[in-house]
Amino acid sequence: MISQSSAEIWLIIVAIGIGTYLIRFSFLGLMGATEFPPWALKLLRYTPVAIIPALVAPLVVWPAATAGETDPARLTAAIVTMGVGIWTRNAIWGMVAGGTTLLLLFNVFP
Repeated sequence: MISQSSAEIWLIIVAIGIGTYLIRFSFLGLMGATEFPPWALKLLRYTPVAIIPALVAPLVVWPAATAGETDPARLTAAIVTMGVGIWTRNAIWGMVAGGTTLLLLFNVFP
């Protein structure tokens, strides 16, 4: 199965951890005390709005639970999440509505 030894695997894990730390430190540690220009602050506001859909979209379109086939319950919950989020302009209410929709659809259509 795995052709690497335990030492090689741990070396890879440690190297990835150090790389991740350095990437985050370069932004937060080195630039954390400086004043950002207004254009950078404007762009950073959209980071969560871009990251959350990028993480969720593959789970909606190609869910592992259904062997990669699109599931109507997940698509409906995603549409409800977007609709409520846009309507209320609140991401938390959108996620609550989408989660509730998904829970109801899984219990109604097992």
